[in-house]
Amino acid sequence: MAPGLEAFMVCGNPFNTEIICMKHPQNKYKITAALLFALGMGSTSAMAGDKGVAYVSNQDGGVTIIDLATMETKGSLDIGAKGPRGIGVTSDGKFLVTANRDDGNISVIDLAAGKVVKHIPIGKNPEFVRVLGDKVYISYEPSSKGGPPPKPGAAPVEDDDDDEEKIPAKISVVDLKQGKVVQEITGGPETEGIEFSKDGKKLVITNEADNTITVHDIQSGKLLKTIHTHKYGDRPRGIKVSPDGSFYVSTLEYGNKFMVLDKNFNPVKTVNTGKTPYGISFDPEGKNIYVAASKEKTMEVYNAKTFKKVKSVTTGDRCWHFSFTPDKQNVLLACGKSDEVLVIDTQKLEVTKRIGDKQMPWGIVTYPKSAGTLDKP
Repeated sequence: MAPGLEAFMVCGNPFNTEIICMKHPQNKYKITAALLFALGMGSTSAMAGDKGVAYVSNQDGGVTIIDLATMETKGSLDIGAKGPRGIGVTSDGKFLVTANRDDGNISVIDLAAGKVVKHIPIGKNPEFVRVLGDKVYISYEPSSKGGPPPKPGAAPVEDDDDDEEKIPAKISVVDLKQGKVVQEITGGPETEGIEFSKDGKKLVITNEADNTITVHDIQSGKLLKTIHTHKYGDRPRGIKVSPDGSFYVSTLEYGNKFMVLDKNFNPVKTVNTGKTPYGISFDPEGKNIYVAASKEKTMEVYNAKTFKKVKSVTTGDRCWHFSFTPDKQNVLLACGKSDEVLVIDTQKLEVTKRIGDKQMPWGIVTYPKSAGTLDKP
């Protein structure tokens, strides 16, 4: 036995699989991160020191791990599935969840063990993931045809199955303690973004195919309100609530703008952006709004009170999702078509580093949890 391994014992977890856990609560025996990873059971947060780590889902690969102390790729996770897009981490940092497009399921990864503990079937084209407490909310799209979206103004694609086009998307709710889907909430066709109200009582989703934002009771799934976006702009994508809960912002991809809604989900105004805005998030203090304008190839920053543009930062190709680092000093932006994650300094508002060697990065979250398009503290 390697020195210090007597500090560990085999214990159970909610999925009834054996993992390695600490026997001595005071961590009397110190084991290096290199040894832990050699054994396949290293904690990624331990590896990175007190600045934490970022997890990046790669649609043509698995999950890569970025050490936020060095801004270097330090490892990867085998999720046992193909096409990961949506990604989320639990508040205690124990589990990572990915939505796997090609396999129609989610992977639940134990981060201390560095391995998948369960695959949970979801449905066709699972995409967006949000974690709230012990539950995971995953959008999937029964009517999605896959492939790139049509160009604005293009004629609709002919399809023999008109009924399939009308199938609404679903939000599957997975209870991590039970390890299964416990509820399904009906959205609109091709649900895209997911957000929670400040009080945690409402679920807000964007439905790109019918140009709606719908608000649901989070317990029952009951539809409470529908906001039609067509007169403001088509294809609502990202959706975020301000840190104080006083208003919401949603990107309108084919409107080339984002929409502002008050706390009661009434449209207030729209703000022009670069071409095809996708991911959107407030900074941790709620001072500014960050928007990834995909085809403009910019990260755009707007004042959250005046909605005036502060700056546009030139980025890479098809940048979709991003996250602030836990120390709030940087934004990490996943750029799928240029296969890189960009590091943007939040004070200088400029790219300071490009982290390459990715396989179409789609989503990104950090631990400790931070603000971003897919998460919040």
